[in-house]
Amino acid sequence: MTNHYPVVIVGGGQAGLSMSYCLKERALDHIVFEKNQIANAWRSQRWDSFCLVTPNWQCQLPGYPYQGKEPEGFIKRDEIVEYIKSYAQSFEPPIQEGVEVLKMRRGDRGIFELSTAIGDYTADQVVVAVGAYHQPKIPNIAERLPDRILQLHSSKYKNPESLPDGAVLVIGTGQSGCQIAEDLHLAGRKVHLCVGSAPRSPRRYRGKDAVEWLDMMGYYDLSIDQHPQKEKVRGKANHYLTGRDGGREIDLRRFAIEGMQLHGRLKNISHSASGGRLEFFSDLKQNLDGADAVSESIKKTIDNFIEKNQINAPTEPPYVPIWQPSMDSPDLDLTSSNINTVIWCTGFSSDFSWIEIPVFDGKGYPSHDRGVTDIRGLYFLGLPWLYTWGSGRFSGIARDATYLADYIMARRKATHLSDWSVVNEFLLGS
Repeated sequence: MTNHYPVVIVGGGQAGLSMSYCLKERALDHIVFEKNQIANAWRSQRWDSFCLVTPNWQCQLPGYPYQGKEPEGFIKRDEIVEYIKSYAQSFEPPIQEGVEVLKMRRGDRGIFELSTAIGDYTADQVVVAVGAYHQPKIPNIAERLPDRILQLHSSKYKNPESLPDGAVLVIGTGQSGCQIAEDLHLAGRKVHLCVGSAPRSPRRYRGKDAVEWLDMMGYYDLSIDQHPQKEKVRGKANHYLTGRDGGREIDLRRFAIEGMQLHGRLKNISHSASGGRLEFFSDLKQNLDGADAVSESIKKTIDNFIEKNQINAPTEPPYVPIWQPSMDSPDLDLTSSNINTVIWCTGFSSDFSWIEIPVFDGKGYPSHDRGVTDIRGLYFLGLPWLYTWGSGRFSGIARDATYLADYIMARRKATHLSDWSVVNEFLLGS
């Protein structure tokens, strides 16, 4: 058949490239379609001072571990882009950049049919490696803000200098919200921050980065089936901390002492004679306490590990909150507070509408087991908690890609559609 491949990979980010590396290593013919260009999301959807929150030694793309001079450091946005580009150059994947897959369906005899910007293709098997963060989410309440206010999603923020003069309201305290608020704060901008329920993490504790302790404890090998929260963990916000300036914790209470104005979650935007008022829920203290409690629970887990294994490590005093909010949650007038910019750090939604195959649950999430769907020959890769915490990150993608590559090869060895013996042998051996 014209334009037919044993495997088509949709997405040319770190997940798709990792899959291509594993298939090329197994001499299996395939093609990779990338809608934009390699490392596009890192290049175009991150702010100028962005850096990873995980140490560089966790950058473990298959066949291409981090080889720089700062394994304990945190690479910045432009360095991430170069890392991914150099990875691609190291093995020359069969990638078609600037090619969007417009539609995918399953045709006769189980062959996958893909309509792309450069024509139609077919494949025996398909790996969807486009991640889960496709469309910026901005709540409908944003429509109530006055037209004079510049509104942008976190994915469009670049630097403090690109914003209008005046104060900035940052909504959301996941990793992006906290780090953007810090970026503006360090630049001397007046920041108002709506604090949500996202947890925070210690950076260094008892002589090591918390990530190193968690790695020693086997946390990053914990599968989603072994996790106490099971599949619910996929919807949880990431713990906030930063790799900026060598890495540090983010304690929002310290920001408050330094002049950042903290608020509870945004409740309502109402019109006023001066242009608009913001109303907040009275949950600021609750959210700050909850974030601290998570951080302290991580420390306690590390303490237990140190004690159980009789590890010689320095001790640290318990955390003591350095600032407490008032119990009320006063409204905020947009004009008198000189707020001219609102940054929505409210995450992304997934869009798999181009896949015309019944493989999704009621929330639009692909149903799978370690990336393998019930549709024979269809796989997903690079999703958060696809299998472990690192599945959507540089640290765990190699394990997932290797697993799927072996699974794909096992399926190819099956001579008939009903002959699952080879695949079953693979599953039992894994």
